[in-house]
Formats: sequence, C-alpha cells, structure tokens
Amino acid sequence: MNRRDLLQLLLLSAVWGASFILIEITGRSFPPVWVAFLRLSFGAAFLWTVLWMRKRMLPPRRLIVTLLLVAFFNNAAPFCLFALGERTVPSGIAAVLNATTPIWTLLLTLAVQGTRTGRYTIAGVLLGFAGVVTVVLSHGRDAHAAVTRGQFFLGVAFIAIASLGYAIATVIAKARLKGLDPIGLATTQLSLAWLMILPVALFGTHPTAIQPSSVAASVLLGLAGSGLAYLLYYDLLSRISSTHVTAVTYLLPIWGLFWGYVAHEPILWTVYIGVAIVIAGLVLMNKSSAAAPALPRTAVPAEDSVACDAG
Repeated sequence: MNRRDLLQLLLLSAVWGASFILIEITGRSFPPVWVAFLRLSFGAAFLWTVLWMRKRMLPPRRLIVTLLLVAFFNNAAPFCLFALGERTVPSGIAAVLNATTPIWTLLLTLAVQGTRTGRYTIAGVLLGFAGVVTVVLSHGRDAHAAVTRGQFFLGVAFIAIASLGYAIATVIAKARLKGLDPIGLATTQLSLAWLMILPVALFGTHPTAIQPSSVAASVLLGLAGSGLAYLLYYDLLSRISSTHVTAVTYLLPIWGLFWGYVAHEPILWTVYIGVAIVIAGLVLMNKSSAAAPALPRTAVPAEDSVACDAG
C-alpha cells in the first residue's frame, strides 16, 4: 500500500467516523426520521449524479425483493435508529457500538454457513463484546444530568439493533447480490430506502426550529458519509486488497471518539480502554478467517458489491 492509498484510507475512515457527530448535530433540529430522510436525499442525489456521469449500471429488476430487504436493513432502519439512539448516547459511544457490526456479521455468517468456529474467532468475538460492554457500562454509570441511565441504555439498545441491521443486510447481500456494479447498487439502496422513509417523514413529526448548523450537518452527512465515502471505498478496492481496506474497521471507533472530543463530548478514560479491547477483538476475528466480514455498516469486499453505511 503506497502513500496515496494510505492517505485515502485515512480520509475514508475520517469521513465515515464523522458520520456519528453529524447525526447528533442534525438531530438537534430534526426528528430521527427526518435525519434519515435528509441523509438519504443528499446521498442518493450525489450517487445518481455519479451514476449518470460514469454511465454505471443499476441492478436488474428481478432482484427487487432482495434490494428492498437490503435497503431496509442497511439504510432505512439503521439511519433512523442511530438518530434516535444518539439523542441520549454521545456520538463517540455510538461509534464504538457500531464496531459490533462486523461481530454480528461474522456470527450470522457462521450460523448460515454452519461452519466450525476457530479459537481466534471465539476470542475475537468475546474481546469485541467485552470492549463494548466496558465502554457502555462505564459511561452509563456517569451519564450526565440531562439523560437518565434508563434513557442512555435505551439509546444503546437502538444503536445495537441498528448495527445488527447492518449485519443482516451484509449477509443477505453476500448471498444474493454478488457481481453487481457497486455504484449502481449503492444508488439503488439509498433510493429505495428514501422511498421507504418518505411517507413516514411527510406524515410524521415535522421539524420546527431549525438551526443552520443542523442543515449543514445533514448536507455533509448525505454527500460525504453516504456519497463520497462510497467512491473512496470502491476506488481503494480497485487498487488494493479488501484485507488492507479492513483497516477502516479499526479506525472508525477512534475517529468517532476524536470527532466527539472536538465537539466537546465528555469521554471517560475507560472508554479508551474499551476501544483498545474492541480493536484487539476485531484483529483476532480478521486473523481467524480471510472470509470474515471485517468492515462494519460501512462496506464489504467489492466482489460482494454491497456498501453498508457507517452509523
């Protein structure tokens, strides 16, 4: 991996890692469904432009049922759940919780394929979950006055379910959507999810007092987090192996905490220990099997053709 690839990998992880704080800022003015709706709107518009300029192909219509399932589990539901969860959970903690996605994906894949589990896999899964529990429990005991412990743990549950949704989408896509144009698939995912969210946004709760910072964050979240990041990811995969791109998995929680720190979110020292444990678990999981789905809600290898968003 040369210097250009390394810099692009760092840029990709920084962009995806920023998604968590952008969700939180957007949610200051918009209801959770609207956070998802705006993200999908800007992201889909960006990808449709790229699709048209590069003359890329959309997936065949015969795959519509599978595409709808992937759009729901990978975009529509998680985007709403992350926005809902981050009402009471700091963005840095949400980034760490998102790191459970590759763990869930691996467990689901092993269950579907019925393969035996190696010792590295078991150790990696246990370490990963132990790290997440360390982060959640330590922060839950020190929840700030504006949020009760019950509200905090409810938010954690929403984000955990969203991460499981990313894993379900990845497993479905790996089984049913191989060999498709990645940009066409990503465009279809966001567009179908947008259609799912549209009626809920129109007939549900509407935003009232809108802050300019929330509008700017929603634009960045869609254009960068669900648009530019896809292009960076697939451009990287065209030059380096998917094994090297899995480094994004390890960097996302770190970037999530960094952007949270920049936004002056309270971060306990135990959170850093938890993140180190999570990363160690992910390393062991990737060591156990080259087929292990290493990337979170963010992406899977190009040959599997699906991109799973971060946060």
